[in-house]
Amino acid sequence: MLGLKLATDPRWVDIASMSLEEILTDHAWCEQKAATNGITVISKFSEYERIVEEVTPVIAEEWGHFRRVLKELKKRDLKLGPQRKDEYVNELFKLEKKGGSRAEALTEKLMICAMIEARSCERFRLLSLHIQDDDLKEFYHEFMVSEAGHYTLFIKLAKEVMPSEYVDKRWQYYLEGEAEIMKKFEYRKGRIH
Repeated sequence: MLGLKLATDPRWVDIASMSLEEILTDHAWCEQKAATNGITVISKFSEYERIVEEVTPVIAEEWGHFRRVLKELKKRDLKLGPQRKDEYVNELFKLEKKGGSRAEALTEKLMICAMIEARSCERFRLLSLHIQDDDLKEFYHEFMVSEAGHYTLFIKLAKEVMPSEYVDKRWQYYLEGEAEIMKKFEYRKGRIH
């Protein structure tokens, strides 16, 4: 379904599991950034009423996810560490096509949002299947389902803004570019992306 060109090696879960505090901290900040990205999309493209209608609940859900991860940290007597620079997302932004119409610019933002959600979904799936902690298996299964919904929503919205053929072509570009990015960042300890 996701179409990712480079699957994460399941051994990534072992690396991620080495420090639950780090992975949960990174996950929390990823959720906060997802909410912020949604706010940015709405702020920059408020003339697209459908985008505002559809993205607003996603922002609320992502913020709720941030709070859920904070609760999980607290339950485990772990601390939210400092926010770190997200090199993966910064690299994705380098793939963004500059210029063009407002519709094209919005489509680029939606493609980046979709890609982040797709990779998160894939990683959460691995955690839900392979992490040793049964509570976290269920926790990450729920996040996987949510991220899959967000990914499909962003692609669907892009196809409402621009023709499907255009979106499909841009999505293939992002899939190929993201695979190259992942080759650099695949095994980082304590990172979702």
